Amino acid sequence: MKTLMGVVLFGPALFLIACSTNPHAIPPASKAQATTAHTKLAPHLSEAPTGFDNSSNAVVDDQTHRSDQAQFEQYKAISDGLGPLFNAQSCRECHQSPVTGGVSQVTELRVGHKSPDGKFQNAEISIHHGSEIIKGRSLVNQRAICPNAAFPSVEIQERVPDSETIRTFRTSLGILGDGFVEAVDDSTLIALSNRQCRQDEKICGLIVRVPILESPGETRVGRFGWKSQHASLLSFSGDAYLNEIGITNRLFSDEVTDLCNTVAEPNDRAGADGFSDIDRFARFIRATKAPARDAQQAGSATAKAGETLFAKIGCAICHVPTLTTAASGTVINGGKFTIPDALGSKTFHPYSDFILHDIGTGDGIVVAMQEHYGKRMYQTQWRDFSLEAYQATAKRMRTAPLWGVRMRPMLMHDGASLTFRDAILRHRGEASNVTENFENLSEADQRAIVEFLKSM
Repeated sequence: MKTLMGVVLFGPALFLIACSTNPHAIPPASKAQATTAHTKLAPHLSEAPTGFDNSSNAVVDDQTHRSDQAQFEQYKAISDGLGPLFNAQSCRECHQSPVTGGVSQVTELRVGHKSPDGKFQNAEISIHHGSEIIKGRSLVNQRAICPNAAFPSVEIQERVPDSETIRTFRTSLGILGDGFVEAVDDSTLIALSNRQCRQDEKICGLIVRVPILESPGETRVGRFGWKSQHASLLSFSGDAYLNEIGITNRLFSDEVTDLCNTVAEPNDRAGADGFSDIDRFARFIRATKAPARDAQQAGSATAKAGETLFAKIGCAICHVPTLTTAASGTVINGGKFTIPDALGSKTFHPYSDFILHDIGTGDGIVVAMQEHYGKRMYQTQWRDFSLEAYQATAKRMRTAPLWGVRMRPMLMHDGASLTFRDAILRHRGEASNVTENFENLSEADQRAIVEFLKSM
């Protein structure tokens, strides 16, 4: 074991699953971890509720859920702490179709470059006539609050310099049903990855343990974001509030830049009820129902045949149809969240394993530590954390959940595939054999798989 900048490094063997040599590379939780993740055996299972009605899944009552939704939808002004650099003025801007919490047409811009030794390096972007360099981030905010009347000569809009030759767009992800995803036990995702590595000569998902920001020192198997960079919905909410809207909060208390900033930190403060915005955002997401399928489309004979073929040719190896949450009462996120009855022992159908794969479409971007975990993350000793594992994320993307995919006209992480067939044929790398299986099907069978996807 070795340490670097206050981070414990256990080496890549614990995190990078070697398909041919070590199919059991991801170990069970350590004894120390077990004290903060008390998993109970599920006495029975039930189906997670689905729908696009913006009503609660029973985590909270509907009135509380509507109140949390209103906060999620609220537009922020400069007086609230908006910016100075930002992409949106409310959470709903990026999560809105067909209802609040769904997907959108919004994309974000990420860039970086390679060092002389070939490793990914975060962007360095000059603002305000070169007086400040934005570092530690791959995200390029597309909006800024200056220049304005109060700061007429302050130029802070980020622009991509020629030096940043790795460039990509990423589509906004839906968050409906993510409370069930958060409630999946680490061991479930680890078992999926290990099974892939044992059973297929190419497909082998990467598990990365990520910081739980509300519980310093604790980590958990990542599952949220295109790089699976978060495991906790509260951490995810704090990250998005700062990096997408520019609102500092108790998990991210430092602005990206202090230029044009006039609001005291953190901008997001707890109200009389003890809840801050990020608490309400996390609770709103946890209370959302899973995306519902198009019942009429799903019931067609062609779509049913396509669903069978989808599994037969190997798509379901990564786009896993069904997952099960841990039992209610299970303590997760470093002891900060206890799974309620509404989320415990539920089966749901995301069509994803929520882990990282190289299917030939990786954007070359490595998770930016400072951006996603805060400027002070290196001051914390994170359990089972490996910088080497993060370097391996460059060519990998999280398996896109297919629930609700019919609502998205721009497919894959970058939105560059515009039809289901385009997206299928773009799968290479680990998915090469599966794509070849699809190409070898008759035209009728290929159409059946597409008809199945139209029902999701």
